[in-house]
Amino acid sequence: MTDTKTVTTTDTPLEKVLGAAKAKALATHLDLHTAGDLIYHFPRRYDERGEHTDMRKLEVGEQVTLLAQVKSTTVRPMRQRRGTMLEITVGDGSGATLTCTFFNQAWRERELRTGRWGLFAGKVTDFRGKRQLNGPAYQLLKADATQDEAAEEIEEFAGALIPVYPAAAAVPTWTIARYVREVLETFQPPDDPLPGTVRASRNLIGIGKALREIHRPSSDKDLQLARYRLKWDEAFAVQLTLVQRKARAAAAPGRSRPRTEAGLLAAFDAALPYELTEGQARVGEEIAADLARAHPMHRLLQGEVGSGKTLVAVRAMLQVVDAGGQAALLAPTEVLATQHHRSISAQLGALGRAGELDGDPNGTQLTLVTGSLGAAARRAALAKVADGTAGIVVGTHALLYEGVDFHDLGLVVVDEQHRFGVEQRDALRAKAAQPPHVLVMTATPIPRTVAMTVYGDLETSTLSQLPRGRSPIASHVVPPERPAFLERAWQRVREEVKAGHQAYVVCPRIGSTEAEEDEEPPGDNEPARRPPLAVMEVAPILEEGPLHGLRLGILHGKLPADEKDAVMRRFAAGDLDVLIATTVIEVGVDVPNSTVMIIMDADRFGVSQLHQLRGRVGRGSAPGICLLVTEAAEGTPARERLDAVASTTDGFRLAELDLEQRREGDVLGASQSGRHSHLRLLSLLRDSKLITDARAEAQELVAEDPTLARHPALLASVAALVDEERAEYLEKG
Repeated sequence: MTDTKTVTTTDTPLEKVLGAAKAKALATHLDLHTAGDLIYHFPRRYDERGEHTDMRKLEVGEQVTLLAQVKSTTVRPMRQRRGTMLEITVGDGSGATLTCTFFNQAWRERELRTGRWGLFAGKVTDFRGKRQLNGPAYQLLKADATQDEAAEEIEEFAGALIPVYPAAAAVPTWTIARYVREVLETFQPPDDPLPGTVRASRNLIGIGKALREIHRPSSDKDLQLARYRLKWDEAFAVQLTLVQRKARAAAAPGRSRPRTEAGLLAAFDAALPYELTEGQARVGEEIAADLARAHPMHRLLQGEVGSGKTLVAVRAMLQVVDAGGQAALLAPTEVLATQHHRSISAQLGALGRAGELDGDPNGTQLTLVTGSLGAAARRAALAKVADGTAGIVVGTHALLYEGVDFHDLGLVVVDEQHRFGVEQRDALRAKAAQPPHVLVMTATPIPRTVAMTVYGDLETSTLSQLPRGRSPIASHVVPPERPAFLERAWQRVREEVKAGHQAYVVCPRIGSTEAEEDEEPPGDNEPARRPPLAVMEVAPILEEGPLHGLRLGILHGKLPADEKDAVMRRFAAGDLDVLIATTVIEVGVDVPNSTVMIIMDADRFGVSQLHQLRGRVGRGSAPGICLLVTEAAEGTPARERLDAVASTTDGFRLAELDLEQRREGDVLGASQSGRHSHLRLLSLLRDSKLITDARAEAQELVAEDPTLARHPALLASVAALVDEERAEYLEKG
């Protein structure tokens, strides 16, 4: 029985178990401080050494484990480069021999002495007709080991699954494995946090067995059971956090904003020159019902580029104005805020110009608040917001500043919510006397498990239909091995302009003065790359070359607001043929006459971003074309991404592809928190069924025990797996 004085728990400081020097190395290089931190530092993969192999039957390329005796050792300088090579010859008594080589590790000669028996594991290679193992892993047998002890050691070494840990140069994986073994010798697992009913119904092993098997698996089956159990802990903690949040929101007091029979919304609907799509009508009813409840709405509205989300939002805002409240639309950029203001103003017509000569006296006013407003215009806008004259307020981050006061903020619409931080979104909510209704919009389709995990406290509505009259968009990769394709791309722009249409050319960067250290490093199998192309460098080349004689405009985020607005107005009016821009045009820009987009260095953009960008064309009756120009060679990950984008316009399929290629920790908010987190194994893409099951169990448990008061161990586990800052990120998504 273990002495209680030596028992190690998850809270035990590593210094007490491993000593000061080892604990300091783990803390400094891997941010591991307690036994729990180390126990939850899971292997990222496992190497399998393979069965014990007869040396006479070795084949080149085979992964082998050999029981052999050291026959001779030689240390010599290398011919081609500085350093030494240790070469040992081993044999197994059958007459067959093999060479093992170690580079710049002459010190190993002291332990690999002639006559010692050991186990050697590695991949068989051929060098000048001789079979060898290059840098093999090895374990020497005790000189005085009995036959049975040797057999046991051979079996354990040959068949073992070897954990490979996320490591640092100063603390390599085998050192971590050794420290984990030391901790496990005295480790007492915590009380199992999962309720027994959940463990039984989901066939989950206990927490103690799971934590041991994930580090020192007895078999592949035991390893899979351990991983499955620990993934359940992660998924269950996240889903409990979100289900509790959703339950609290449903119970929170809010102000009802019911639909009225005769008002702005009814007048707006009557004046619409087209019918709502079936999806717009259905989602509109869902939102209208939410707004009529005396609890704040928290709804995510997702839909493909051009599916009509803004129209749905406008109708929701009018319902709130009819009920005596105000609505605020928060946009991430001035270009988008200005575009929203312009398009909503056009949609409302006289209904949005109350108090003006041509305005409807029963209407409301629409106001724009951005950081670049002049002093007089800003004072006038803020006065309308404060006294309630402005029923609908469109703005950027400027809406969040002190001094922007609402008369009665009833609805907050957040466009492209992923462009805002948690604090920014919350700051706007705080400007309401009572918690306002919240509608979050995104044109980036979200895979179901991401929606369930990251936006799990929100009700979700999806618009999948495109409005009638929208044209298809064809996408093609313009590759480096076909230079004639790029020439043809510029010809196509000229043809579209000649036909009376317009074009975009998108570049990743503004100009050469931008810091190149922000550039992402190349991925696996991708060569080092030149700096990305910039608007200010590409524009003069096009003006003097392939697009000579066309009317070109430049748009990027560092232009003064009035200049940006002027450029967009000229392009929208047809006074410019081609707009050369950065991703400032990614969302919200609506010029139906634009039919072609050329994206330079397309491999520098993410999958979802490319899908968003190409949604700027094909918005009218003429078909759209998007050309993805790249220097990425065939077979590279970057090229495969572009081929995937070109092959489909299904935003949900592309969203899954995007998720496959992103670090999932980012999706779960890992970058939001500097604290140590234990979310390690869960994959939103591969574990969708597990997440769905965890959601169902979480809903059942929270219905019975809303605060988890009857499950203290589970409450502590949730706090450890989803720390406070992470919980805020998930809750406020």
